[in-house]
Amino acid sequence: MKGSSQIVDLLKANYQQRHPVLMRLASNIDEHLQSILRGELRVDRISARAKEIDRFLKKAVTQIDGKAKYSEPLDQIQDQVGARIVVFYKSDVDRIDAIIKRYFTAIEFRKVVPDSEAEFGYFGHHSILVIPSDVVDGDMDRTLIPNFFELQIKTLFQHAWSEADHDLAYKPGDAPLTAEQKRLIAFTSAQAWGADEMFEKLFQERST
Repeated sequence: MKGSSQIVDLLKANYQQRHPVLMRLASNIDEHLQSILRGELRVDRISARAKEIDRFLKKAVTQIDGKAKYSEPLDQIQDQVGARIVVFYKSDVDRIDAIIKRYFTAIEFRKVVPDSEAEFGYFGHHSILVIPSDVVDGDMDRTLIPNFFELQIKTLFQHAWSEADHDLAYKPGDAPLTAEQKRLIAFTSAQAWGADEMFEKLFQERST
């Protein structure tokens, strides 16, 4: 346990040293995305942030079947800087993604959907993108800069539901959700999914 504690303390110290650089990097990525998408229709908001120290450490010590998920967390965790673009409608997600891919190199992409069509839960569009040299200031210590950042593109309803769900379901120290509370969250997810579908349908009808 002592050795494990020392490893965590060292990891924390290293990430604390890196964190100010990540915050500057996130600000630069935010500005870069803003400039790329300036004038694009139906983009509600753009934001970027550095992963908080406590959240990084929690992720860094994740275990699967009793073994560490990450052997080199500072190199392997890809969302040390995360960015988000929120758009109006489902069809806007693919449109904005196509624009982003003209400016960034993607190394990974996935659409996050529930495990079953009978379930409702988190939906999202996630890409892991190479950090371009355009956003790296000349005075930044490049040894503290990760190679990648995560970009999520979501609709308004996906964004609102995931933010509320995370706040309600994942607060540290809170008691686990009851079965009734889980059903209520599933119900609100179904409503958000339905709202997305209906607004997309209306948008397409009004656009023809």
